[in-house]
Amino acid sequence: MNSKMSFQPLNRPKLVDDVVNQLQKKISEGEIKPGDKIPTEPELMQQFAVGRSTIREAVRVLVHAGLLEKKQGFGTFLKAQSAMQEPLDHRLRRAQILEVYEVRRMLELEISRLAAERRDENDLEQMRSALDQRYEALEKGDTDTYLREDVKFHLSIAVASKNSVVIDLYRSFTSALFEASQKLIVTLQDPHHLFHENMYKAIKDKNVAEAEYWTMKNLDETVTQLKQFVNQE
Repeated sequence: MNSKMSFQPLNRPKLVDDVVNQLQKKISEGEIKPGDKIPTEPELMQQFAVGRSTIREAVRVLVHAGLLEKKQGFGTFLKAQSAMQEPLDHRLRRAQILEVYEVRRMLELEISRLAAERRDENDLEQMRSALDQRYEALEKGDTDTYLREDVKFHLSIAVASKNSVVIDLYRSFTSALFEASQKLIVTLQDPHHLFHENMYKAIKDKNVAEAEYWTMKNLDETVTQLKQFVNQE
């Protein structure tokens, strides 16, 4: 089974990361199953078109992460239930950007509902501050600050949900969202500023239906733009 596996040859920098990402993708999709032996070093070198040191380092990373285990004299195997051991922030970094935003949409709809029900005055202050600084950075053309304040605004809504698990989950999303947004922005424009203002107003007014509506509107528009961006690549 493993000898028939095919991978894409690599011609980019950070070869170790690329090998790790492709192997992890096979694991996530179930092509490599718990207990399976992964291809040998020579097979992987040929499939990826890279040197032995790159393969060894990539395997070392996955062994250290608890995904793979080496059995002396037998080879390297995928650990039982190993996919569950991969940290979520690592998993998000290697996900397709549309996958991240689709999951974000599901998560934020519930977050906005809870925030509208549970927010307090301190939550509103944090949201308002982030929203104002976000807009100020937009006016100045300060991309990094704009993106950081955008993430901070959405995180402050998650904090307002008063659900510690949801807050931790959303924190795991923030670094992946920031990195993805940095790659996508060519010119600093924000057609969704009104959506964010309306989200804030709905949460302030404790209007659950409006909070959900503007959250969905914002993310649906973003996903549509992302699909167009991906199709142009």
